[in-house]
Amino acid sequence: MTNDLSEKLYKDLAELCEEIESTTKRLVIVDLIAQFLSKVASEEIAPSVRMIVGKTFPEWSPKTLDISWRTIQKILKDITRASDEEMLQAFSEKGDLGDMARLLMLRKDLSKQTMLLPKPLTILEVYNSYQNISEIKGGGSKKKKENILLSLLSRANPLETKYIIKNLIGEMRHGASLGLMEEAIAKATEVPLEIIKRAHMLIGDLGEVVEKAFLKGPQNLKDVKPIPFHPIRPMLAQSVENVGEALKVHGGETSLEYKMDGARVQIHIHSGEVRIFSRRLTEVTTSLPDIVQQVGNNIRCKEAIIEGEVIAVSNDARPLSFQNLMKRFRRIKRIEEIINEIPVKLYLFDIIYLDGKLLIDQPYHERRGILSEVSGEIELVPQLVTSDLERAQKFFKDSRKKGHEGLMAKKVESKYTPGRRGKKWLKIKETESLDLVIVGADWGYGRRVKWLSDYYLAARNEQSGELQIIGKTFKGFTDEEFEDTTQRLKQLKTREEGRTVRAKPEIVVETVFDEIQKSPKYKAGYALRFARIKRIRDDKDVEEIDSIEKVKQLYEKQFKTKAKSI
Repeated sequence: MTNDLSEKLYKDLAELCEEIESTTKRLVIVDLIAQFLSKVASEEIAPSVRMIVGKTFPEWSPKTLDISWRTIQKILKDITRASDEEMLQAFSEKGDLGDMARLLMLRKDLSKQTMLLPKPLTILEVYNSYQNISEIKGGGSKKKKENILLSLLSRANPLETKYIIKNLIGEMRHGASLGLMEEAIAKATEVPLEIIKRAHMLIGDLGEVVEKAFLKGPQNLKDVKPIPFHPIRPMLAQSVENVGEALKVHGGETSLEYKMDGARVQIHIHSGEVRIFSRRLTEVTTSLPDIVQQVGNNIRCKEAIIEGEVIAVSNDARPLSFQNLMKRFRRIKRIEEIINEIPVKLYLFDIIYLDGKLLIDQPYHERRGILSEVSGEIELVPQLVTSDLERAQKFFKDSRKKGHEGLMAKKVESKYTPGRRGKKWLKIKETESLDLVIVGADWGYGRRVKWLSDYYLAARNEQSGELQIIGKTFKGFTDEEFEDTTQRLKQLKTREEGRTVRAKPEIVVETVFDEIQKSPKYKAGYALRFARIKRIRDDKDVEEIDSIEKVKQLYEKQFKTKAKSI
């Protein structure tokens, strides 16, 4: 890597992103990024990585730029002098906000007014502008943020504008996933990929990983340990149809646990302080003061990172639905009132770090044993280790009778692999479902006329990064949820056409359905038949939604299931 004093221009990064967008070949993308990273100065390398993947700040310390689409739209209109009709037409042509902005700039021929432009933007100038915007708080903050963004976009050429907008709204869609970025960093630094992946798991910020890899080498990354109160990406699971399949996948024996309809939490304990983070790595400590107190009174250690599940419970301790729990995190009332109104219970299921020792490389059954020794009076998630199909099926039925979703199956010898969705952890539920994101909605009819209540649901094309619609539904919500979702979608609105509102993809929903069909109506080629929303998943990020590939797999599985029943 070079360390010359000449600053890298932001247009070089924008051109790299454009090259990445033009190909679907994995190795080509990795090569392009690796070559780019090898040519930037030391101080530019972390900002470059974060802006390429669309994470302008470390994942473990998320800071929102808090700039609405309306603000961006207003600034673009000021710069390009475009009318509302022209903006709508540009979006209709491109279907992407970044491409829309680029097209508006090109149509106004601003790119040819070189004599009027100040010196070109650099990578650090753009990144520091994002930093400055994020740090503005208090009175007059909206206007101050607008001024910084106006100054930034006034100096940007059309292609730069496209990727600045994409960074601001968090939708890069060019195919450079976190996994590909890990590969590119490994190639550029000649540090083994597994070491890069492990460091990313623990640090959570690829920008910091690449800095350490370039400046300090493999050994420094090998010795990485969790940082107190910086959450680690959680280990993920794949779905299987039944306990028999789980036993088969895990070689005949597995650790079964109740799958609860609650919020997964990561609990950090350090120097007598307890903080709690959601699976999206967002701190939720203030929403769970009763859990903080319970952990502080029970966990027998000085320092730890522990995973658990928080569920809402009734007065007789029976589990309530996930939506009841979400009221804790989207509270309107004071937390003191919510504690009595929505009591919760914590169950623990894993421990990642304890008193200076990282435990992710130890087998699951050993981690569970360690957890039982430090958990005090806090219950662990009910568990059955078995290779017996009949006992496993009975355990599944017991879980359902007690009001839980189903079971988790965890390979007894499995290591903890954060961020990886593999077969070492499996989830078993009675009904098949998909985690999808709402990308738009129509105003309802009749009783629903006052709500945005007919939702466009999208899955992710993993090749292109594009969100592709696979169905619509107005089924599954209560009136309260219709009202709440309407208000949220109005805040996320990017444009409105007649009765249809298009929105920034943020609201993730678990969706059940009767069948998946082939459909020429949707670009994805598939459509859900009789889709209905089971619940809003505010604990999940849009990056965690299911893929078109999974939709295809479920479509093909339908025929195998039907064939067996004939």
